[in-house]
Amino acid sequence: MAEQFKGQPRLPKFAVPKRYDVSLKPDLAACKFAGSVAIDLDIVSDTNFIVLNAAELAVDAATVSFTHKNSSKVFKPLKAETFEEDGILVLEFGETLPTGPGVLAIGFEGILNDKMKGFYRSTYEHNGEKKNMAVTQFEPVDARRCFPCWDEPACKATFKITLEDVPSELVALSNMPVSQEKVNGHRKTVSYQETPIMSTYLVAIVVGLFDYVEDHTSDGVKVRVYCQVGKENQGKFALQVAVKTLELYKEYFGVPYPLPKLDMVAIPDFSAGAMENYGLVTYRETALLFDDQHSSASIKQNVTITVAHELAHQWFGNLVTMEWWTHLWLNEGFATWVSYLATESLFPEWKIWTQFLDESTAGLKLDGLEESHPIEVEINHAAEVDEIFDAISYTKGASVIRMLQNYLGAEPFQRSLAAYVKKHAYSNAKTEDLWAALEEGSGEPVNKLMNSWTQQKGYPVVSVEVKDQKLKFDQTRFLSSGSQGEGEWIVPITLCCGSYDVRKSFLLKTKSETLDIKEFLGCSIAETESGSICNKNNTVCSWIKINVDQAGFYRVKYDEKLAATLRNAIQNKHLSATDRFGILDDSYALSMARQLSFASLLTLLAAYKEELDYTVLSNLISISQKLARIAADAIPELLDLINQFFIGLLQYSAEKLGWQPKPGESHLDAMLRGEVLTTLALFGHDLTINEASRRFHAYLDDRNTPLLPPDIRKAAYVAVMQTVTQSNRAGYDSLLRVYRESDQSEEKNRILGSLASCPDPDIILEVLNFLLTSEVRNQDAIFGLAVSSKGRETAWTWLKDNWEKISKTWGSGFLITRFVSAIVSPLASFEKVEEVEEFFKAHPNPAITRTLKQSIERVQINAKWVQSVQGEKDLPKVLKELASRNY
Repeated sequence: MAEQFKGQPRLPKFAVPKRYDVSLKPDLAACKFAGSVAIDLDIVSDTNFIVLNAAELAVDAATVSFTHKNSSKVFKPLKAETFEEDGILVLEFGETLPTGPGVLAIGFEGILNDKMKGFYRSTYEHNGEKKNMAVTQFEPVDARRCFPCWDEPACKATFKITLEDVPSELVALSNMPVSQEKVNGHRKTVSYQETPIMSTYLVAIVVGLFDYVEDHTSDGVKVRVYCQVGKENQGKFALQVAVKTLELYKEYFGVPYPLPKLDMVAIPDFSAGAMENYGLVTYRETALLFDDQHSSASIKQNVTITVAHELAHQWFGNLVTMEWWTHLWLNEGFATWVSYLATESLFPEWKIWTQFLDESTAGLKLDGLEESHPIEVEINHAAEVDEIFDAISYTKGASVIRMLQNYLGAEPFQRSLAAYVKKHAYSNAKTEDLWAALEEGSGEPVNKLMNSWTQQKGYPVVSVEVKDQKLKFDQTRFLSSGSQGEGEWIVPITLCCGSYDVRKSFLLKTKSETLDIKEFLGCSIAETESGSICNKNNTVCSWIKINVDQAGFYRVKYDEKLAATLRNAIQNKHLSATDRFGILDDSYALSMARQLSFASLLTLLAAYKEELDYTVLSNLISISQKLARIAADAIPELLDLINQFFIGLLQYSAEKLGWQPKPGESHLDAMLRGEVLTTLALFGHDLTINEASRRFHAYLDDRNTPLLPPDIRKAAYVAVMQTVTQSNRAGYDSLLRVYRESDQSEEKNRILGSLASCPDPDIILEVLNFLLTSEVRNQDAIFGLAVSSKGRETAWTWLKDNWEKISKTWGSGFLITRFVSAIVSPLASFEKVEEVEEFFKAHPNPAITRTLKQSIERVQINAKWVQSVQGEKDLPKVLKELASRNY
């Protein structure tokens, strides 16, 4: 009979949990734990089964009982059966249980695993000795690995937690403040106040040795940052950000932070970036710690955005929770968007909304695949949840929220959000509940507007052409493969004509629409290629830009005439950074989809030679690296010219920035310097490589040398690896020495991220094997997978040879998907597509299904692009001309 509950997406609704009393006894030396739970239930329909979640727990059937409240009658189950593949525990009773309230008691034992999920162990060193700490990571579906529970977001309850037999010198934390601590010799029992109503995936426990720094918000919420002993000063920056952010969100959501305290803890082994557990937020060290002496500007920014993201969840996610994983994007898309809002308020000089375009681009890239998925995605089994913590849920989610806020206006948007949070506090919501609140607050048909963006996958490319003083707009689904896609959207079109003073907008609700330029914009467009500058009475326009500031989640394809005028406007510095970014990114995507020639794209890039904006240049850099890879496969004989062209493009910014930080320079320049120098090294720029080597050697002699500040270390490491070969490996050995001597996660990751940039395949194989040793934490191995294009073959062979070990170590959880995408996606031939399909047919793993399909599609896109570049007859001529220009 118990079999009937297998393979179901959700638990049956016979019983509703109201309160959990959980006792846990972690044994850090033996890496196991024992526990008991008493769950207050309502039996709501006649049943002789109780079905709840449990995984990798040994449930002692003799301890299981159900006591009916009204009659005090005790029921013992005939059978307690666990189905591991579904993560459920089925209790079968000999008679029908009476409806109404009762208490279910269960005793159990479990393992403190090393898989970074459930109740797990993380290792650290104290006074040269290796020690274990016990940590939880329950989202999405792993509370069931710690105690039996109704492990679904909608099954909210209160939690009373007690930790027994904890070594008395250790810090023991949970979601709520301590209510009682009893010390008995070297051991203590710690009880915590009962939580408000919340979901199981947000329950948290941390037991280990920590120092902390502390502050309070103006309304008395105690905020602490816990770090490894001796690192507490590195927690001060995150502490300041947290206190300010809590105050900001209290205003923005119109609801105070719901708990008496907030702890943030740096965990040495942690699979995600951070986790928003209610009142006890856990982080990777690199997402929480900031060291004035050794941390880069980009880490400072990452800490700020991550803290702001996790604290946004305390309202959006924890107080109001998605009803089921289908609506995960409500949590993640929203927290991503609002973390930028908070960061902008704290550090306006970072121009963070311009940098937000990196998020949008990540969403556009993934959503340009046929193997993408809608924002609202069907989840039919717990095993499918991990794979949707991706760029669709986070960055496309955040981008459509930004698009909607832009359309509705900031004030009605905020007012409606506050109403939504108040209405659904301590309960659950679906996407349509958010739309209803925004519709009520703005009077706009939000539901109708947004369904095309959340319920179907993909997004449109809007083609624009000018003919006889009319503007014609057409929308089709954009696919990176260049295929014809299905779908139609309600697209908020914004446009500027000749200057930012003339802005117009309309909704494109059909496949195509034509507008009279004079009527709509009050001017005419210059029909000549060069385009004259706007004259005084604004009758002739020099350029038209669609999707102003890239606020809309779509791409734009201009006819040749409009494209030429925009290229001109970029060169003459008439466009904002966001618009320069948009034209660049859309053109790159169109070229990948073979709708714009490689030669035309390179000609556009030449217009950016005096670019200095961080976000625009950073994108230009990643595009140039990808184009160089395609060129290496398609036109190897022209690769030197390509490299020469890209080095030329970066000369202006490289000379402006130099190697040494300037006193009082901006945060953005500090980040840009590192990226520009790293790229020059990758393109084989001798002067950069020699200077990097000189500074690196000074650093080897003195780790505090002013010659190698944190912002340019990665550039130096990458430059050193460009000259390493099997017979000349001094630079590689030196970097490994720095890796081994550093106790800073950020520095270790920086080195891991540089090693595989080496052009020598033998060294790359050594680097990849190093990732599988105990010297690299499992959470960090993925940073070493970014191999140079000469190392792709080696990496693919390595992945196949080591697949069994990789599957065993990372097999559950989302890190394994990174191995597949990092190594498979850069391949670029149809033969490789077949090899990859063959291999994974023989070695299936359900946790990578979606990622594998997406990666194979990327290989096909690369292969088609390479073919198309080979067919461009005028490319050598264009390239010679571009590369010979002396920038």
